[in-house]
Amino acid sequence: MKKYFCLVLIIIAVGLYSCSKKSHPTGAVTNLKTDTAAIKAPVIVKRKPKEPVPKVISVNDTAAKKSVDGRYYYDLQGHRYWKNNKDGKYYLFNKSMNGNDDFKGSVN
Repeated sequence: MKKYFCLVLIIIAVGLYSCSKKSHPTGAVTNLKTDTAAIKAPVIVKRKPKEPVPKVISVNDTAAKKSVDGRYYYDLQGHRYWKNNKDGKYYLFNKSMNGNDDFKGSVN
């Protein structure tokens, strides 16, 4: 019984002694200084100016898609252009197209 008690005391003593050691590698201290300097420096983010979206484009009808109601449209940079049957150009969508007969689809 005394052997086990002494063994437990030795294990506890070694554990406490190893936990009390605090060592810092010399490289970590120098990196810490440079990291704090980098954190304090302000970060400047330059934004790209937005590219202007053209109001009118010219597209070949073979590249354009045909909607269910027979109108031609073309998608460019996330914007939808609809074909004007009067002049053949594609115009950026706006609400006034709904009532305009030039943007109506052909019945085939």
